[in-house]
Amino acid sequence: MTLLGVHHLGLTVADVERSARWYCAVLDFFRVGEFGGPDDPRRKVFLNHPGFRLRLGLVEHRGGAGDRFDETRTGLDHLAFSVPDGDHLDRWAARIAEHGVEFSPAVPANTVPGASVIVLRDPDGIQLELFADPERSRRR
Repeated sequence: MTLLGVHHLGLTVADVERSARWYCAVLDFFRVGEFGGPDDPRRKVFLNHPGFRLRLGLVEHRGGAGDRFDETRTGLDHLAFSVPDGDHLDRWAARIAEHGVEFSPAVPANTVPGASVIVLRDPDGIQLELFADPERSRRR
């Protein structure tokens, strides 16, 4: 049996339009589609990013609890996006700061020697990382 990789990733959000605007403005994603109308129990916005191999789906479940994300509950802990190197990480830090988003400064990633990471949260509190792993970049 063969798995070829991850096709897409879906994140549950409280307000799909708010989240789509945030991902587009802050992280430079762009919309590639949507599903569901105002009366549907579920609305989706599909995003992509230049150089990103998988699609990111934002899903709003009408009538959902609307709770903020909590990585201590069973399910998703965080989502890490790969960046080429520390210089790119610094440029991302500047862009994130321009949008007034709180984030951690770039620090060494304690799980991967030589790697650095920035941690931030989206409008629903979903923990995101921008991860520069020089070893992985060399393997591409």
